[in-house]
Amino acid sequence: MQKFCKYLLVSPAVCGVMLFFNTATFAGETSSTSEINQPQILASPDTETQITGQVTSVSQFSDVQPTDWAFQALQSLVERYGCIAGYPNSTYRGNRALTRYEFAAGLNACLDRVNELIATATGDLVSKQDLATLQKLQEDFSAELATLRGRVDAVEARSAELEANQFSTTTKLQGQVVAVVSDVLSGNTVNGAEITDENTTLGARARIELVTSFTGRDTLFTRIQANNILTPNIGTPEGNLFFAGDGTTDAAIDALFYRFPLGEKTEVIAIANAGAADDLTTTINIFDGDGAFGALSTFGTRNPIYYQIGGAGLGVTHEFSDKLALSLGYLSGTANDPTPNNGLFNGSYGALAQLTVKPSDRITIGLTYINSYNQPLLTGSNAANLAPLDLDADGTIDSRFSSNSYGVQASIGITDNIVLGGWAGYTTSRTLTGNRGDIDIWNYAVTLGFPDLGKEGNLAGIIAGVEPRVTSSNVAGLDRDQDTSYHLEAFYQYKLTDNITITPGVIWLTSPDHNNDNDNVVIGALRTTFSF
Repeated sequence: MQKFCKYLLVSPAVCGVMLFFNTATFAGETSSTSEINQPQILASPDTETQITGQVTSVSQFSDVQPTDWAFQALQSLVERYGCIAGYPNSTYRGNRALTRYEFAAGLNACLDRVNELIATATGDLVSKQDLATLQKLQEDFSAELATLRGRVDAVEARSAELEANQFSTTTKLQGQVVAVVSDVLSGNTVNGAEITDENTTLGARARIELVTSFTGRDTLFTRIQANNILTPNIGTPEGNLFFAGDGTTDAAIDALFYRFPLGEKTEVIAIANAGAADDLTTTINIFDGDGAFGALSTFGTRNPIYYQIGGAGLGVTHEFSDKLALSLGYLSGTANDPTPNNGLFNGSYGALAQLTVKPSDRITIGLTYINSYNQPLLTGSNAANLAPLDLDADGTIDSRFSSNSYGVQASIGITDNIVLGGWAGYTTSRTLTGNRGDIDIWNYAVTLGFPDLGKEGNLAGIIAGVEPRVTSSNVAGLDRDQDTSYHLEAFYQYKLTDNITITPGVIWLTSPDHNNDNDNVVIGALRTTFSF
């Protein structure tokens, strides 16, 4: 075995030849960089001088110092293998390029020297006896070598199989299941009717998502969803759960969009189905986790004015700088409906413009304007969602209305573990048929978040505010809300593992539907999110 190790001493010469080859290639093609960074094995002849004979010690080079990064390599090639020549003036000129002719001459010299060492089988390097020993070792360990070769072949075959059968080179498959246990814990009567939904329920929302990229900078997003979670019916949209669905287990394409860059600072998103405000811009709320994380309620997830835009359409975001961005978007809720008073432009729609300002890494402010048509707020009092107006046979609003909404949102990171936030939203709506008139709607909230509370990845949150409330109305049959209901919500999102998160929480509504005659209502929910 000792003689086998001696044989390996030949390898530095071979490595030197390879180093010579790589160095010469770069030197011949990019002389500007090779003069600075590339090592030179053979100095180049020029008009001044020609190459001298072989040197016997690296110390014969006046311009090679022990501190040079290639000193040891040069010392080995000169003193052990005799494979380096220099100039008559005792210089090596290691920082200059060499021509291909010079490279060929040096390579030939080194190869001749290696062949000479092997042929003569000198005693201090490798002998014919060493080669015989090496051959015997190979024979003795032939079984082990065959086993190793078989294992390598098996790994290569398995790798080829995995590559041939991989899901996609451009698409990532991911999924999510949200399981929710909920119940009305307190409260019996709202708006003169008894709350009947007081049974504990269990529902689930399952999503399969395909995230595809063709260029590395774009995203084609496809989501298939089934959702049978129902929010407790307490006689008012207040306090409804954000992750609630239609109560069926039917699976359908829930979201489909394509996001791509348009230049260095502009991004475009084309949405074919189920688009929302958070697809167009940031909602500036640490609790906006799209129902799977963060707040439990629709109100606590984002400023309700954002719910007045949804469907299919187009969005553009331009970043003027790291501190300022403008988002514009248009989504229609009836884009695929060709019937009268529907379609992409004649049916329900929402048009958004938002200026997002980040004065610092810890502060974000959003200034939002939304113009909408036949798009309710989805949460708040019945009056704020125009529910007292006449409804048609399928329960949708028969009277057409348009709205202009204005919002300001803010998030302030007081510390890494304390985030103060909130918003205020004002909506003015005008009915366009039947009892025409105008109504004013206000909502506001203050949020306090505690990221990484108790463990990295956890999130505790408190939300206090007033859900959409009609403060004035001149529409016959739709009175303003006489009282004020307060929304208080608290939750603790605990990261059990990288893939499982458990979130218990409660929602407390005082005077639901902004009516002091109604019982206070407390809704409890336990959400478990599985991600893969």
